[in-house]
Amino acid sequence: MQDFLKKHLEKRLTYMGSCDDFDASSKVIMGIPMDITTSFRSGTSLAPFRVREVSEGLEEYSLYQDKSLADIDFYDVGDVLIPLGNLTAILDKAEKVASRLLSQDKMLYTIGGEHLITLPLVKAYKAKYTDLVVVQMDAHADLREEYLGEQLSHATVMHKVVGLIGQGNLYQLGIRSGTKEEISFAKHNTHLYLDQLKSPLEEVKGKIGSRPVYITLDIDVLDPAFAPGTGTPEPAGFGTRELFETLLTLGELNVVGFDIVEISPPNELGDLTSILGAKILREVLLRY
Repeated sequence: MQDFLKKHLEKRLTYMGSCDDFDASSKVIMGIPMDITTSFRSGTSLAPFRVREVSEGLEEYSLYQDKSLADIDFYDVGDVLIPLGNLTAILDKAEKVASRLLSQDKMLYTIGGEHLITLPLVKAYKAKYTDLVVVQMDAHADLREEYLGEQLSHATVMHKVVGLIGQGNLYQLGIRSGTKEEISFAKHNTHLYLDQLKSPLEEVKGKIGSRPVYITLDIDVLDPAFAPGTGTPEPAGFGTRELFETLLTLGELNVVGFDIVEISPPNELGDLTSILGAKILREVLLRY
């Protein structure tokens, strides 16, 4: 397995508290530094490195959960080595790496990269968990059939995900932007909670039950005042406290995978969004 990791991943920096024993760790951090289809402000490819770098400014201990990263074993495999400029090859490579790690009974905590990285991850997870459910936290519906003439885009990713996991298996929280066609599609194919984040959680938990859950978090679900470092900021969003409460509550479900996407360090103000991403990663490592 170590030969596979060296061939397909690059480790320049590790997230705070990560251990040195891959075999002993059931939880794995992975970066996918892809930024090809972002449509407004680019820069998400730099997020995996920056989130790891700024994590050193945080405590390993969580006051919210009375737990520390020192109490768990997790391994940072580094970033997927991607063939630059070849979108299909990048997605195939990400799926291959994710599938191999899942075959080793690892749970993946992935740092994007743009939101399209969720597609190969869900493909890999769907192959392992046939009754997979996806929970999306996002400002945008991402349900377009195509965007700017392309079917593979960060604006179409959740439409593709629905095609993988089936009608009624995508739960969308925090959405406050979308086309008329996207909202119409959602009403017939997803569980759409427009402009709601924490309030629908009891209903969501009841509907999902014990099924395996993959969570994808687009940082722009937050108001730009809390997360300015993102490619497509959407005003009138949610606050960080509500987001953390939502993430911790979702831990009551059978969460099997997690990604955080669309952090864009070049569009930052004082590393606020990267630090937030690092803190989110700490909390989900301890909770899921």
